Amino acid sequence: MFVKKAIFPVAGLGTRFLPATKAQPKEMLPVVDKPLIQYAVEEAYAAGVREMIFVTGRHKRPIEDHFDMTFELEVALEQAGKEELLHVVRSVKPHDMECIYVRQAQALGLGHAVLCGQRLVGNEPFAVLLADDLMVGSPPVLKQMVEQFNEWRASILAVQEVPLEHTRRYGIVDGIRVNDRLVDVNRIVEKPAPEDAPSRLGVAGRYILTPGVFHEIASQPRGVGGEIQLTDGIASLLRREKVFAFRYEGQRYDCGSKEGFLQANVELALNHPEVGASFRAYLQGLHL
Repeated sequence: MFVKKAIFPVAGLGTRFLPATKAQPKEMLPVVDKPLIQYAVEEAYAAGVREMIFVTGRHKRPIEDHFDMTFELEVALEQAGKEELLHVVRSVKPHDMECIYVRQAQALGLGHAVLCGQRLVGNEPFAVLLADDLMVGSPPVLKQMVEQFNEWRASILAVQEVPLEHTRRYGIVDGIRVNDRLVDVNRIVEKPAPEDAPSRLGVAGRYILTPGVFHEIASQPRGVGGEIQLTDGIASLLRREKVFAFRYEGQRYDCGSKEGFLQANVELALNHPEVGASFRAYLQGLHL
């Protein structure tokens, strides 16, 4: 039961980043020198995933182009003897990685986006990665989750402690503590008010799910915001299967917000092998 497939829901409009996202997908916004979607795909690849399923919309063609071969660019780099840059370009899509694209015709929620990938996933466990959440971990966060899945053979949700006043932004889980990092989930609620939140454990943008969740999503009514919520599908799945919440080791940047996006750029730039030292010196010279 290896996790070989991952769904990337990338059909959103990115309205919080307008006008930057008027003509380009938010997932293609760069953090230092790589677009957000590439960080997520690299994380999945490092976890052993080889089939990347992108649930896209009409305006998301640049994502397809990014993971395609760019013949003219590669020829130009090769003729110019720029072997290092040629390697960078070719490494975006390793030869053993497959990219598949399926359209989400209407923005009906995260649960609906996941459901769009059902036929491609089939009867296998699969990962879901939200590119808005840039995760930095060692080992990569999804790899940590795959290791948990291999041990427990059950759905795994990445979670973190969130401030009580922020529970309206997350799916919130509650359950029985198994160990320092794992919780046996008995309840999950989508974006509860602080006074109604069962805990402060918020689901981050990484999931490993069993295929049983597709049936639950397909048979549920619309939830919060009139959308088909993935959280509601997981809540229904709890009646049939075990679901665990995993406190991952690493840093999450909420790149769906401007502040989180800027934080990611600054912190990853500081650790970048090419620009890190000079950028640190620049920041230290600022009068803040």
